[in-house]
Amino acid sequence: MEVCRPPFIADTPFVADRPLRVMMENALGGLAQLDRTHRGRLGGLNQLLLRTESVASSKIENVEASLADYGRAAMGSSANASAVSMVAATEALTGIIRDVDSSGEIRREALHSAHRDLFRQHPSEHQRAGEVRTAQNWIGGSDYTPRNALYVPPPPDTVDAYLEDLFAFANRDDIPVIVQAAVVHAQFESIHPFIDGNGRIGRTLIHAVLRRRKITRYLTVPIASGLVAHREQYFDALDDYRAGHAYTLIAMLSSAMTVATHESRRTASNLLEVRQEWDAALGPVRVGSDVHRVVESLPSRPILTVDDVAQRMGVAEEVADSAIERLHDAGVLQASSRWTRGDRVWVAQAILDELSDLNDRIGALSRGKSRYGT
Repeated sequence: MEVCRPPFIADTPFVADRPLRVMMENALGGLAQLDRTHRGRLGGLNQLLLRTESVASSKIENVEASLADYGRAAMGSSANASAVSMVAATEALTGIIRDVDSSGEIRREALHSAHRDLFRQHPSEHQRAGEVRTAQNWIGGSDYTPRNALYVPPPPDTVDAYLEDLFAFANRDDIPVIVQAAVVHAQFESIHPFIDGNGRIGRTLIHAVLRRRKITRYLTVPIASGLVAHREQYFDALDDYRAGHAYTLIAMLSSAMTVATHESRRTASNLLEVRQEWDAALGPVRVGSDVHRVVESLPSRPILTVDDVAQRMGVAEEVADSAIERLHDAGVLQASSRWTRGDRVWVAQAILDELSDLNDRIGALSRGKSRYGT
């Protein structure tokens, strides 16, 4: 199998035809409007939108776990390896975005840090976490030989030069935003600089570009939910890029972004209705009270324990238990059949159901579109 040496891209221009420009403008306009006008309603939910994105991105790599398992892993409870991996993917994505916010750039240091976040708890890869590869790797084929591999990335001694070139392109301001996001992601995948985790780290760069170019300032919509709905076509689009045709991936990313934005807006409205139902069921609740503080935290923390609430709120366990009991009596929280740290796990099932439905809606709508987003 021949080793692939993709072209350097730091100074590459890109001219989009009118249909593609219109598609990209519509996608970016909708996303920017959602970020600007719904940040108050979705702001508390953004951690869960990040989780939804990380779950979908992990599913592209055949890493599967439920949102409930994810929540338990996020609390440090016993959970399956897939759920732990998804939590790590969220930490990696969050770290990349935080670094862009603080530095105004997409930096190689942040890339290494994100990879460390992804693999620091991995039983076999933790020693190489954050380190670019020093050996040849490949996609597909055997674990022992690149024979019959689907793709063999460039040799390890070229990786540093390729990454330097990639970040030069990623920090330009004269390229259409979605073109830049798609090309940065595809070029990273083509370089394949790490032994493992390239797909999940590479998809964080899509959001890093959106953040650096100020399309998003507050929210991270689950674009990967649209990509996982077309998993094989997505891989085909990466192959098209390697063959010199970026159009396919740019169009697919534009379409996924449009659907994710539309359905995230719908989720904002649905969760407002959920909160209204909770308020009606609870009756009068004093602002700033223990019950009010727990309710306010549920969009970002829909799975909790008495110990978790007591520590976050700085109250005695008896106080946290009393607040949770009132929320349970009102139907806001449900007792889970799973236990952790000796505490009962409580879940805001309405939040989890909406997040699961969000992912399903994005997938269903994405499957209803063609490969080119029409």
